Amino acid sequence: MNRPLEAHDRDAPIFAPDAFRLRDAQVELIDRARRFGRRVLAPRAEKHDREASFPIENFRDMHPEGLLAICIPKQEGGLGADFQTYCLAAAELGRYCGATALSWNMHVCSTLWSGALADDLPMSPAERAGHNERRRMHYRRILERGAIYAQPFSEGGAAAAGVVAFGTEARPVDGGFVVNGKKIFASLSGAADYYGVLCTERAEGEAASRRNTLYLAVPADAAGVSLAGDWDPLGMRATVSRTLLLKDVFVPEQEMLMPHGVYFQAATRWPHMFLTLSPTYMGLAQAAYDFAVAYLRGEMPGTPPVKRRMYPTKQIAIAEMHIQLEQTKALWFQAISEARPDPSKEQVLRAYAAQHTVMENANAIAAKALRTCGGQAMFKNLSLERIYRDSRCGSLMLPWTAEICVDRIGREALYQPGEKDD
Repeated sequence: MNRPLEAHDRDAPIFAPDAFRLRDAQVELIDRARRFGRRVLAPRAEKHDREASFPIENFRDMHPEGLLAICIPKQEGGLGADFQTYCLAAAELGRYCGATALSWNMHVCSTLWSGALADDLPMSPAERAGHNERRRMHYRRILERGAIYAQPFSEGGAAAAGVVAFGTEARPVDGGFVVNGKKIFASLSGAADYYGVLCTERAEGEAASRRNTLYLAVPADAAGVSLAGDWDPLGMRATVSRTLLLKDVFVPEQEMLMPHGVYFQAATRWPHMFLTLSPTYMGLAQAAYDFAVAYLRGEMPGTPPVKRRMYPTKQIAIAEMHIQLEQTKALWFQAISEARPDPSKEQVLRAYAAQHTVMENANAIAAKALRTCGGQAMFKNLSLERIYRDSRCGSLMLPWTAEICVDRIGREALYQPGEKDD
């Protein structure tokens, strides 16, 4: 008997609530993201990929859904998602449009880092009070106006990997800072209302230090903010990540997204904060597998209803993809479940391993899906070609590229902190 897959089968949660012991509140938020991705993101993804145009309408539609405020604490009017819940929701968006999910991550991190993550880190009572007041202002912008925050990170050097201080610098002046620098791969460039810029606070004559990293919300319309360069990449085309230039930009002190010194604390004590790029690619891995199954069953919209599932080579390929996908899901879920301040060495190594596995396996599964489905799957009117190109980009993304993950796992597995060879 031939029974086509029902919609609820094709779009079942990536992480089954019972199997992964999810709380009811988590299930509701993750399901909200999945429904939004299927209804809103999927129909628009091809157009924005072809044009390399930013899907601003997706973000406008996220506002009434509450998705722009998913990680704003409940007491501030948001949905209050914790780290794990956010990652699972982001994976669901990633399976429908990788570029939107990746851009959404840049926005959400401004609230996740200043919210639940900052709440886990020590501050003096005065610092805490000032931080709460400032973040409330940022949250109101998002809640009331649907403001979009970006998170330009990379500079073309070692700063984004956490090795040296950021070259973008903030000079303290009365009432705030004057910022100068450049950020490359600045996702949401030209679309964001505020750029959450990581920069080095540096007074006259002071040496640059990672400890003095500031996290500032730079208004997109501030004097001295400009964009440069074109955007025509292999994949993640709709992120529109052009170069952001900052020349003598005055940023008021109230635009701090974290107090002095707290970002450095977070980067050293809350390392899982750098895993937030991976959910998009977890979603892409699932999407590639789902495409292959539907295609071989003859149920892929836009293709003839021809079944190819009876061939042993196709069955073996699906089995291999399924095994790889389940391995990826298990490791990644464990890693995002361990996110907390001061994780153990084993938990940090597992986070690196999960990042590497998701970023590499997403593309490996997409590549196998292309080969298994055959030539027709290469056409741009089908989503697998886009999934393949988008998934290729994950291993390159700082701060935890695939190479950096391998380097750190090898070194930290063999050396204890402070240990050296004679």
